[in-house]
Amino acid sequence: MSGSGTVGVLDVGCFSARLRCVDRAGAALEPVVNHKTRLRLDRSLDATGRLRDEGVDAVVSAVRSAAEVARRNEVTDVFGLATSSIRDARNAEEIRSRVRDETGIGLRFLSGVQEAGLSYRAARAWFGSEAGPLAVLDIGGGTVELAAGRGMHAEFARSLRLGARETTRRWRLDTDRPSGHALDALRDDAVERVLAAVGDEVPRLREFRTVGCSKVLRQLAVLAGRRRKGTKSRELHVEDVREWIPRLAALPPARRAELPGISRPRARQSLAGAVVAEALLTVFGGPVVTCPWSTTQGLLLALMDEGTGEWVRSQAA
Repeated sequence: MSGSGTVGVLDVGCFSARLRCVDRAGAALEPVVNHKTRLRLDRSLDATGRLRDEGVDAVVSAVRSAAEVARRNEVTDVFGLATSSIRDARNAEEIRSRVRDETGIGLRFLSGVQEAGLSYRAARAWFGSEAGPLAVLDIGGGTVELAAGRGMHAEFARSLRLGARETTRRWRLDTDRPSGHALDALRDDAVERVLAAVGDEVPRLREFRTVGCSKVLRQLAVLAGRRRKGTKSRELHVEDVREWIPRLAALPPARRAELPGISRPRARQSLAGAVVAEALLTVFGGPVVTCPWSTTQGLLLALMDEGTGEWVRSQAA
């Protein structure tokens, strides 16, 4: 394999470090290298927001493994992306410094707004221009990204600290018996924050096709079990989410992991993710059509475009 025509993204998040490499001349985003190391950084964040030593060790080990895979496959162009678990940690710069010194790969940060734009680009490429105007929702661990537009690039992008992990911690929903008052308070807070971010755009965006680009929304869609007629895509309606919130709240995390679509690592934060999803669907209308591509694919598409790729590299911190 020739490294000169191959570009890769190493996406280091809360639950995994995943290396995806694609051939610029090959089929659109068909991976020629796909390597994943599991992480559980949510278990290593202390009460102050600092990633403890065992979490940093796990990140270094995962990045080192990915770097070795890239070298074996002669891939020299690898963009290391650290998402909110590291970006928002109090010792983020210490983590980046150690990773760079011990692996040779520099982890870079994109702002939430930049990530929102990349999720939009991925959704646009997946659905195509014939899909019409898109409103893209991405519920991550630390933040929620919102983006909308009619063409290849988003005309509107926002990022809110409403991620599933963040809201689970803030509203103390990581217990076996979460408070109904806390669920109501989170729902009201999320609706208020989304409305404040979107503002007068709400009526216009409700006319757009709403797309979900996150695992939170995809797992809820699997849980709801609705498929779009004539396609493999899944839909998520606000009434689906409202039906499942009390059912998720009644189950301890270990039991939630037994449900269709919910993985064990994400089970604890699945309830908060569902409440935030309900708030988003309340504001945007719906239904949401899920998309398997998100920020990583949007970044790969940008890097494969010479002009856009240079701009993205220059904007990354």
